[in-house]
Amino acid sequence: MQCVVTGGNVKVLGKAIHSLSRIGDELYVEPQEDGLALRSVNSSRSAYACFLFAPLFFSRYSIPTGLNFRCKMAIKSVQSVFKSLPTLEKTVEKCHIGLNEQKDRLTFTLHCKHGLLKTHNLSYQDSESLEAVFDKNSCANVFKAQPRVLVDTVVHFPSSLEEVTVTVSDERMWVRNHVEDEAERSKAMLTELCLAADEFDHFAVKAHYSITFCLKEFRGLLLFAESTGLPVSMYFDEPGSPVVLSVTDSVLEGNFVLATLSDDRDLQKSNKGGDADQSHPPDDFMNDDMDAYLIAMDTSAAPGPSTADLPPPSLATSRKPPAPNYRTRTHSDEEEDDDDPERPPDKKFRSLFFGSVLPPSSQMNTQPLPTQEVLASDSEDEAEAE
Repeated sequence: MQCVVTGGNVKVLGKAIHSLSRIGDELYVEPQEDGLALRSVNSSRSAYACFLFAPLFFSRYSIPTGLNFRCKMAIKSVQSVFKSLPTLEKTVEKCHIGLNEQKDRLTFTLHCKHGLLKTHNLSYQDSESLEAVFDKNSCANVFKAQPRVLVDTVVHFPSSLEEVTVTVSDERMWVRNHVEDEAERSKAMLTELCLAADEFDHFAVKAHYSITFCLKEFRGLLLFAESTGLPVSMYFDEPGSPVVLSVTDSVLEGNFVLATLSDDRDLQKSNKGGDADQSHPPDDFMNDDMDAYLIAMDTSAAPGPSTADLPPPSLATSRKPPAPNYRTRTHSDEEEDDDDPERPPDKKFRSLFFGSVLPPSSQMNTQPLPTQEVLASDSEDEAEAE
């Protein structure tokens, strides 16, 4: 494998790696016939990002015929190669990426001015193919905006903020900080910004939804988009389905797939009449039962058989209830839920990759122990005796 990046594209490659570092701790590298794919996923499997650099992005791009190579490495080690981006742009003339399979090393060679060479031999591990299955073109709501519009919006939120809520209507988009605990709402500073439709390059709304997702990963994409000047596209459906953030150019494509919080009560309302006009975004600070959405993922161990012949499941398919073998709740638990219609929905956190369901926190914390009534009774008897 031989990849040579020259000129300003060296900085673009470095920016992409820095953006992926906002997602996870490992960088997945996969050279393909249609370009070099760089991917990352976070530890909770709730955020996934991929950059695909087309062969035209490189001044030279060649891979052996039939090469089936996939690897992963610590993303911090790759960051060290592109540590200072402003200096990199001024001093580096080209970057050569080569593969030494005998020594299990991926080599980054920076050709600097005055004939200076900087070589980084990075170790790697063989890995499975990592790819999220999503269909952004089937989403109901689609937006496109210049990166400066979105950067000026998120700059009003503190860096410590974890999540933001986006609400849309026919002509407006509201962005506000998300407060999970109702008790903390009176103490927290609430910030909300309103963007009109004419501030976007494209504004298409088919359903009035309100979604909540992580701000850290969103800022990671904006970091790349602002430096390259590429517009940012946003695709999403109802709460609980993933939001896809995308940047596209003739020689590269970047997609960030982020899980959103889901509230069963909100989904029931949207099924009954979620498309009704709203004069102001609904206040869902009190409706924050947190769910992470399950995205179907393609994982195949290298160099195992390819799964390209299998049709990828759509988002609509992945939103169906998980198969019985994915669930940890028993049938008796479901019967108890049906007997109590006023009981709030249980919180289920689903792994983004494998669909595992952890026990509901409400069942773990709110159910009294069998000995609690006895302890209370004994304490009252002792008080009367005294």
